[in-house]
Amino acid sequence: MEYLRIAESLNGLKEIKGPQDNPKIMGMYAALGHDWVEHDEVPWCAAFVGFCLEEGGIRSTRKLNARSYEKFGSLVYKKGVKGSIDNALKGDICVYSRGNSSWQGHVNFFIRQTKNSIYGLGGNQMNEVNVKPYSKSKLICIVRPSAGTKPPQLLRVQERLKELGYHEVGNPDGIMGTRTKGAILAFREDHGLPLIPVSDAQMEALLFSEDATPRYIAPERANGTPKGSRILSDANTGLAVSVAGAAGSVAAGVGKAEEATDTAARAINLFGLGDAIAPYWPWITGAIFVIIIIIAFKIRGSRIEDYREGKTP
Repeated sequence: MEYLRIAESLNGLKEIKGPQDNPKIMGMYAALGHDWVEHDEVPWCAAFVGFCLEEGGIRSTRKLNARSYEKFGSLVYKKGVKGSIDNALKGDICVYSRGNSSWQGHVNFFIRQTKNSIYGLGGNQMNEVNVKPYSKSKLICIVRPSAGTKPPQLLRVQERLKELGYHEVGNPDGIMGTRTKGAILAFREDHGLPLIPVSDAQMEALLFSEDATPRYIAPERANGTPKGSRILSDANTGLAVSVAGAAGSVAAGVGKAEEATDTAARAINLFGLGDAIAPYWPWITGAIFVIIIIIAFKIRGSRIEDYREGKTP
């Protein structure tokens, strides 16, 4: 589970004492659309769970109250209503009561259990991310994130970014990789959003609205050719080699056929066809090079077209 791997990688993350704030914790608030939060002392257990889910490709509740996860995902256990704690799996989400108000609570990821306690990996547990025991008497429910929790939101985001011309996203796969983060940052910059590599509620509201505009492509790019492009340089080199090869093959003449020692000629000899084909070999190799030239021209044209459409740097 990618979201649990992300949660485990954050183990040990702490608030910063005093007036300073841990930027990673502040980024969790922002990732869920709560960039109004000014300090990391604001309860962040739900922000931690939501951030890990979102980074793992699962849309969270995007709320900062822990008990918003009571109705999230598939219900595994609910006190006095359904299931057994024994059905819990590592990575399930545990929701606990806290204080005297019905809205207060705590949320973390199930790791293991003992007779009286649930050991959960969570944020804002003594002001840090850690694994800590919680009394089973406080447990309200256990829910399980799944593909059916919400639509594969990140996949939809990737598809929409690509549709708008942010091709650095690559092939949509529902995984938050470096290419997807790059496309998100590019979209945010173009639309005046905070430059954080996450797809939060604010960004998605704009991304899927009619106000989202296709990526701007400058006229000089749309009508030009890439300069200094390694891909185009390689295509030009392949084209030059193909032309030279074709010219050399035809110029070799029929009398040079017996000197052909390349892999293709040796393969033909294995079938006993060498003598029959030898007189025509220069013309065969010439035809092969002509085909390569045609392919090379098409590749070069495709590279230029991709550049003009903004698909390549």
